[in-house]
Amino acid sequence: MNDNLDIFRIKSNNIAPQKGRILIAEPFLAGNYFNRSVVFLVAYSQKGAVGFILNKKVDFPVQDAFPDFPDFNADVYLGGPVSTDTVYFIHKLGDKLPGSIHVMGDLYWGGDFEVLKRDIRSGKINTSDIRFFLGYSGWDGGQLEDELKEDSWLVTDVEQNEVMKDLSESSWFDFVKKAGNRYAVWENFPENPALN
Repeated sequence: MNDNLDIFRIKSNNIAPQKGRILIAEPFLAGNYFNRSVVFLVAYSQKGAVGFILNKKVDFPVQDAFPDFPDFNADVYLGGPVSTDTVYFIHKLGDKLPGSIHVMGDLYWGGDFEVLKRDIRSGKINTSDIRFFLGYSGWDGGQLEDELKEDSWLVTDVEQNEVMKDLSESSWFDFVKKAGNRYAVWENFPENPALN
């Protein structure tokens, strides 16, 4: 490979994907969902991976997506291209929400949706405790590994407080900066180099 193009080779210091880590899309990854996205992995095994895009907010609150949902001023994000008509969530409620799956620290994924709605109605849940997603990002066994070999994703660790922050599409730049100087040049590339 030409040394000048080595800036696009991802060297994750042998950081492997696992639940509780993030995937940062390389600058030119195509597609409306994954273009400059940051994906939080909530499940990972030989059978595949599941994650949620953290930085693609939609323009309506969660109760607009579900008519019987209680009034709750929480943002909704596009979680990925799979099952976009279904709401998913990550939270800090732990065992208070039956059926939750532990991801890392005090972050959990999913749980009993009826109990969640009941606890929101009774004021037991704050918007800072939960993040909602329409759809999810999913990979079959070996699919994510193939994409990693193609340098489509940078795998890195993440602090749980960063996962729960109010993020926007421009947050991709913040995560790239945190990934190290090697990837600083990514910030300067246009999304579509053909238009430059």
